[in-house]
Amino acid sequence: MKEPKQRSDQWQQRARKFLEASRTKVNHFSQKAKAKLQRIFHVPSNPSRSQQTKAQKRDYIQSLSQSSWLFKINVGLAAIKSIILYGISIGLILFALVAGIGSGYFAALMKSETIPSYQVLKQQLDNTDQAAGLYFDQNVKFGSIKTDLVRTPVKIDQMSPYLTDAIVATEDEDFYQHSGVVPKALLRAVISEVTGFGSQTGGSTLTQQLIKMQVLTSQVTFKRKATEVLLALRVDKYFTKKEILQDYLNVATLGRNNKGQNIAGVQEAALGLFGKNATDLSLAEAAFIAGLPQSPSVYTPYDQDGTLKDPEYLKYGLDRKDTVLFRMYRDHRITNAEYKAAKKVDLTSEFQAKTEPESTSKRYGYVYNLLESQATDIMTKQLAKEANISTQKLNSDNTLYQQYQTQATELLSTKGYQIHSTINKDIYDSMQNTVKEQSSTFGYTYTDTETDAVTGLQQQVSSPVQNGSVLLDNQTGKVISFVGGRDFSLKQTNYMLTKRSPGSTIKPLLVYGPAIDQKLIGSKTMLADFKTNFKTYAPTDYGGTIQNKFISADTALAQSLNIPTVNLYNELRKTSDPSKYMSKMGLNLPATDYNQLGLALGGTSDGVSVLDQASAFSTFADQGQHVDAYVIDKITDPAGNVVYQHKSQKTKVFSKATSYIMNQMLSGVLTDGTASTLSDQLYFNTNNLVGKTGTSNDNRDIWFIGSTPGITLASWMGYDSTGRNLTDSASSINEQYWAKLANSVYQLDPDSMKLEADRTKPSTVISSKVLKLTGQLPGSVSLNGNTKALDGTTTTSLYNNWTPPATTYEFGIGGSTKNYETFWNHYLGYNNGYGSITYSTADELDPTADNKTTTSTNNSTSD
Repeated sequence: MKEPKQRSDQWQQRARKFLEASRTKVNHFSQKAKAKLQRIFHVPSNPSRSQQTKAQKRDYIQSLSQSSWLFKINVGLAAIKSIILYGISIGLILFALVAGIGSGYFAALMKSETIPSYQVLKQQLDNTDQAAGLYFDQNVKFGSIKTDLVRTPVKIDQMSPYLTDAIVATEDEDFYQHSGVVPKALLRAVISEVTGFGSQTGGSTLTQQLIKMQVLTSQVTFKRKATEVLLALRVDKYFTKKEILQDYLNVATLGRNNKGQNIAGVQEAALGLFGKNATDLSLAEAAFIAGLPQSPSVYTPYDQDGTLKDPEYLKYGLDRKDTVLFRMYRDHRITNAEYKAAKKVDLTSEFQAKTEPESTSKRYGYVYNLLESQATDIMTKQLAKEANISTQKLNSDNTLYQQYQTQATELLSTKGYQIHSTINKDIYDSMQNTVKEQSSTFGYTYTDTETDAVTGLQQQVSSPVQNGSVLLDNQTGKVISFVGGRDFSLKQTNYMLTKRSPGSTIKPLLVYGPAIDQKLIGSKTMLADFKTNFKTYAPTDYGGTIQNKFISADTALAQSLNIPTVNLYNELRKTSDPSKYMSKMGLNLPATDYNQLGLALGGTSDGVSVLDQASAFSTFADQGQHVDAYVIDKITDPAGNVVYQHKSQKTKVFSKATSYIMNQMLSGVLTDGTASTLSDQLYFNTNNLVGKTGTSNDNRDIWFIGSTPGITLASWMGYDSTGRNLTDSASSINEQYWAKLANSVYQLDPDSMKLEADRTKPSTVISSKVLKLTGQLPGSVSLNGNTKALDGTTTTSLYNNWTPPATTYEFGIGGSTKNYETFWNHYLGYNNGYGSITYSTADELDPTADNKTTTSTNNSTSD
């Protein structure tokens, strides 16, 4: 290809020659006009300037001046001559200016574009496996995105010559003459684009169409068009016309076949329409197929289900076939006799009858669906961003989102992209084996009657206890593995993503973490656990129990007690906004949820997913920083260029001191709390293991989330229908299952758990010796008119960079005047029932307001 400077010099030479030729022609025209006027009006001729004497010039001017109108005509002709010459000069200057600006704009657009090599272009153009490849971590491929676009590539020698002649005559009659682009057609397309007038067929050659199908997106931008032109020129330089034509005929989309599948390439079109190979096509059949690329959906003879279209719609494709035949005749590619004979052929009788497509099954169905969904969303947002549309605007406009989603789907189905995930294949396989082995212990399997969506007939289906689990890297947020459900063939729902009541797993995130961070409590701050009625809401502990005493915060969390948690949440809302903490951890609940005290126990209107809850919980393991969970690491094009790369961003949610204190408190869940039997089932050192159990109303949802310094593993169990409950032993079953999952992770990748990582105590964590009874420093209080100096057993309480006060009469959070009176009388030795567990009767519970949410958690929720 010529260098830019050489091309610029050539253009300058051509412009000079054009200007000189124009000046000569204008002078010649002016002289002829003047001579004709002189003959008509008998004006003496003007001798040539080189031969004129001064006297002759004077006589000639005097003769003209005697006839004013002849003088004016002469002056007018001279003026017209000057105007024309100036006009041509200005036109050339403007043309040069526009060309220069256009060249500069083109150069600016192409400045950042990487020019592909021959090998890269060949790989892209020859690639007929266009559906995006799907990969586990470490570049382990397991499949491709399924598409109903069927193609079978063949060599050009295996295609009927009628096909190649027909496609060239119809789509690009100058194919064998141009260098990949046709400047006149490009100019016509640009004018049409700018003005809105003229042909709407564009200026694309077969080479450009091939570039659009195999290399570029279908977005209509000047940059994409400029890239298309540049690549078309390069392709024409690198490849023969035969190679270009072969690639085009193997990838062009050609409507549907008799199975209702979208087809690409002439071989599939020949098989799907006429039941024969591309090499055996007749002239009429070849012309019909060659007419399809212009509008495949209109000209294809089949509907979406593979049935032949009605005659009124078939007519469009048949008329298009005749147009192709005429162009072949006009281009001297067939004789007049062949043209007339092919026009008479009735192709309707040759179209194949409808047949059913072969059924296919997805490997790794849960992973497949997850990657396809997330990759489509990623590319949808990326395409919109390239069009200067913000994510906020995109998400708020469903029509706009669907528009770019369609483009993204096409991109992932036709451009040969590679989707690389974070999923570890070995760990994933092990977790699937574990759920398969343990699922029989989960609970009773119901049999339901459902209506088949396809046949409309009633059928019996199994409804077992389902499970959704996820394993996350705490520092990066990558999803290492997950369990989407018990059996993909039975139910395709991914229960890692479905929203359910989080139960008590919400307590450390919504209540205790923010309370520590806001310096409202320390780990030993006392919380009231007495019968309480918040107007329309009367919480109890698990099983309707009430402890009737003050309990330290760490004990209340470890034993998952409800009343202390609700008291703390009620106090926390007075001075801070817990929703800000939740949103920073990726838990975006409706604003109205935060007004309900039942939220402290997991009573949400929409629920949360296992993935989001695990991601939020991992915040404590990463020193109070949250990073969003992700499953797609990168997306590359066929040449290996990175189209999308995930970039993790950390958000500070809690102070380091808060996270340290919360980890100390959550470790109590496993030592003497609701998951105290878990450690004995694990193969590894549990000193750095923390966790939280969770149970919603009537055992509908069962949770356990555990974290080591390296990973967070969450497991949820429940029925698909929220109207069915698990048994009281479900929490123990879930913990046993969680232990087996964790053991399999440890056996395959112990380093990922970082079990020996040192959780260093930050300098901002203040340790104070407080009274075990009050959770405050020793002090004096007035009891029954007497000042009483308090001493006794102390315990260490942890604080987020503050120290507690000396003990006061109302030392705790929550509790009524009567509750404190009961406490102090008990302290003085009265036997008044302080600390005796009681049970609330059904008529004392008031499950209204806070409890009437779709996934609400009422008084009986705890662990």
